Amino acid sequence: MQEIHDYFFICVGLVLYALGWTGFLLPNEIITGGVTGIAALISFSVHIPVSIPYFCINAVLLIFSIKILGFKFSIKTIINVLILTFLLSFLPHWITKPLVEGELFMNCILGGILCGIGLGLVFNYKGSTGGTDIIAMIINKYRHVSLGKGIMFCDLAIISSSYLKFQNIEKVVYGLVVMGVVSYTIDMVMNGARQSVQFFIFSNKYEKIANAINQQVHRGCTLLDGTGWYSKKPVKVIVVMVKKNESVSIFRIVKNIDPNAFISQSSVRGVYGQGFEEIHE
Repeated sequence: MQEIHDYFFICVGLVLYALGWTGFLLPNEIITGGVTGIAALISFSVHIPVSIPYFCINAVLLIFSIKILGFKFSIKTIINVLILTFLLSFLPHWITKPLVEGELFMNCILGGILCGIGLGLVFNYKGSTGGTDIIAMIINKYRHVSLGKGIMFCDLAIISSSYLKFQNIEKVVYGLVVMGVVSYTIDMVMNGARQSVQFFIFSNKYEKIANAINQQVHRGCTLLDGTGWYSKKPVKVIVVMVKKNESVSIFRIVKNIDPNAFISQSSVRGVYGQGFEEIHE
């Protein structure tokens, strides 16, 4: 059941990614990173559908992936590549011009957002679109280069090479803009929903505050023993994790009980278990 759930959202992500490419980027000849970017360059150079070089390049990379990274990692990637190849073959027949005509920068932003949301969903549900992900993982296996740096270097090389085809520095700049938008959107999709807030609350009325948080926000608290180094007096510190949209309720509770309390608030990328996200691999 979990596999079906994952594949559903992976498919939604692939559709959004393909729509971002075919609806906003390809009609404007904007090249960005990944194998899709290489495929687009080949497509514009020899006038063949972008799906053909996309599939061929991924097929070669997947052969290396199976030998080096193993079949278990590659099976889901193979399925995703086949789905995306179909989408990149099908959608261009229906979308023959930019969805927003005459607005190149707006197409870059909207295309980047759609691609970013799509990739964020794919990555969130443990999927992969192949391409530069495979190259980066192979490099990471044999060299001390992080996956993020490996993908970034590959993408920068692909985008920069578009100058050789179009002889237009603006196309390169627009490609870099798309890369930035895609990266930011992926991060928001993957981590935005998980963002939580951590509070450290210093107050003499810690019992009332902790009870109110339990009863009104329905969140557990942890009480720590501390010592004020300036006053040399013992203090109690309430530690509580809440969803970002619950932080206002915490401030209101503390203000109503002890307006003189000292509060430290910080954002945390993810909190798992005990009423938050499920722990996953």
